[in-house]
Amino acid sequence: MPVFKGSNMSVAKFVEISSESPKGFEDAIQLGIAKAADTIHNIRSAWIKEQEVVVEKGKVSRFRVIMKVAFVVD
Repeated sequence: MPVFKGSNMSVAKFVEISSESPKGFEDAIQLGIAKAADTIHNIRSAWIKEQEVVVEKGKVSRFRVIMKVAFVVD
């Protein structure tokens, strides 16, 4: 069996989260990452999978993002 000395191998995991904000897409992303960081450690990146808006009475009321968040497993 091979022995890997000095190996810096990492294992990453992805979770999909949804977040929204009345201010804009960037704020929705920041809020989602901040909330995820409360319970997920070692977040490395996020991929914005979808963006959508909620319309009420003919006006945009909320901006929503669905993103995949990558983190390194301890």
